[in-house]
Amino acid sequence: MLTLQFVPYGEIENLSSKNRIEKLLDIVKQDKIVLLQGRLKPEEETMLIMETMAQINKKFRGVEICTIYPEENNLQFFNKIKKEMVKFLIGNRDGVTIIGPSTVVKEVRRNPNKIELFTLPGMKGLKSKSIARRKTTKKKIASRKRTTRTVKRTVKRRRR
Repeated sequence: MLTLQFVPYGEIENLSSKNRIEKLLDIVKQDKIVLLQGRLKPEEETMLIMETMAQINKKFRGVEICTIYPEENNLQFFNKIKKEMVKFLIGNRDGVTIIGPSTVVKEVRRNPNKIELFTLPGMKGLKSKSIARRKTTKKKIASRKRTTRTVKRTVKRRRR
């Protein structure tokens, strides 16, 4: 099952950078995709990547991260000033940041107004283990049959 967890900016606003990173990584390690309101500071994104690299093991293979935020280029002078004042007062609440575990998320593509998130086929929870076992068992049986036939042919040839 694919799980998305929304994290409002107010939930991480008062945390230190280190605590923000820990909170987000704890969620991602549970194989959940984080939808964060707003965005991280560039140095926080760097810290997130560094911390991720330090924690990579067999279960946790890293993260995929993408941020999308609206950029309005054709604003009038007064509207630009108003927008900058609001950003100064309430912080980086513009946009959305997506952080997902590499075991679930294959690729994230960002276009100006949308994010495309591609998941891996057969990711944890979406594919039944018994079906996967049956397929591998059938392949092994077919391979053994081929090997047995080859051995029998070789033995017959040697006898002649």
